Amino acid sequence: MKISEINFNNVLLGHVAGAPVQHKKSGLPQIAFSGRSNVGKSSLINSLLNRKSLARVSSQPGKTITCNYYEIDRKLYFVDLPGYGFAKRPKEDKKRWSALTQSYFEDNSALKLILQLVDSRVGFTVDDNAMLEWMNYYEVPYIIICTKCDKLTKTELSECAGKIVQNPLLRPETPVVLYSSKEGMGRREVLGMALAHC
Repeated sequence: MKISEINFNNVLLGHVAGAPVQHKKSGLPQIAFSGRSNVGKSSLINSLLNRKSLARVSSQPGKTITCNYYEIDRKLYFVDLPGYGFAKRPKEDKKRWSALTQSYFEDNSALKLILQLVDSRVGFTVDDNAMLEWMNYYEVPYIIICTKCDKLTKTELSECAGKIVQNPLLRPETPVVLYSSKEGMGRREVLGMALAHC
């Protein structure tokens, strides 16, 4: 699938799953967005789709535990997975997150690619590494998206990219993209790679 084949004006929030049994069963390909709470998933989705507020940016990271399915031109879904790693989240919420996320990965032939977001200012966290192990276990293709790159200097960006690719949990040749939702840096690159998997 190519960028030119998609009408990005034809986008809507098609489905919300708050429990494992509510996951969307559809033949349309799915691109999932994964990352820590407040890493910039909503901003990335809005940026990729040229929207300002389709995906809501939460003022209380980690509060809502849902998978949001954005239907794009009736051809594919962007799936916003619930954020992880928010320290103040109760144990019960963490169990709900684990059940919802694991059930999404299991036996999901529609899942074609995961965009794994990492804060460029922080790098991989323990929770990020746990997610890498999970994705490796389920053998799902993924791309690393370094977010909030507009907040770093060119030297800092180079250092960030160098540290990211050295993570031993990354599969060989895993793409790493430097992204800025504010400036649009990396947008066409990410869209091109994502749609190529559909």
